[in-house]
Amino acid sequence: MKKAIQTLAVTGAVAALGVTGVVYFGLIDVGADKPHLSPVHAFLAAVRERSIEVRTRDIQSPELNDETLIRAGAGNYDAMCVGCHLAPGVAETELSQNLYPAPPNLAKVGVDGDPAAAFWVIKHGIKATGMPAWGKSMDDRYIWEIVAFLQQLPTLNTEQYQALVTTSDGHRHGGGETEMHDPEGQHSSHEEGGSDHHAEAHPTAESLEAEASHHGAAHPHHESVPATAPKPHTHADGEKNIHGH
Repeated sequence: MKKAIQTLAVTGAVAALGVTGVVYFGLIDVGADKPHLSPVHAFLAAVRERSIEVRTRDIQSPELNDETLIRAGAGNYDAMCVGCHLAPGVAETELSQNLYPAPPNLAKVGVDGDPAAAFWVIKHGIKATGMPAWGKSMDDRYIWEIVAFLQQLPTLNTEQYQALVTTSDGHRHGGGETEMHDPEGQHSSHEEGGSDHHAEAHPTAESLEAEASHHGAAHPHHESVPATAPKPHTHADGEKNIHGH
């Protein structure tokens, strides 16, 4: 027995030394452009799936076929999720291509047969994946709306997706909403004349050019400066500021 304990102690010490050496010499590449080794990937996937399974045992899913829930979820999904998880008619984005692990294309998988797991992941996020914990700023009922929408998403074509987004109430989750950054113009519903409850707060490049021309005519002694569209920024307190270049 004593020998067995000694053997275990030595084995543990060697293992600890090995782990310390791996960390100290930086042998593990944490770059997102280099995939995990297969055993590491399999281990992390098993940890993630088992962790979610254990924590969703007691989650009761509401009725998710309600059209009101689905439509409301479409607005939040389009505002908050498209950049990573895509949608019908939306091409791959820089985020969807460059994040590692790659975010799933929810236009294809939806809730993957497990609404409770989808709810938990949206609410709590997943460490070291880029998936935020939306539950920090979003009430549960709004998260269930997104889940209801996700359940229908794989069945939608581009026109049906845009119709749901356009007739939704847009980005809403109980207060404190901020303008979602969309550098690639992926929200095509905005481009095609869909409702955008933030649009009126943002001056257009054309209106700025017209204003610049007006000021130039009124003050001919001023040197004309080309007008550029300002960058809107929303602070945490909900106050909007416009910053020029």
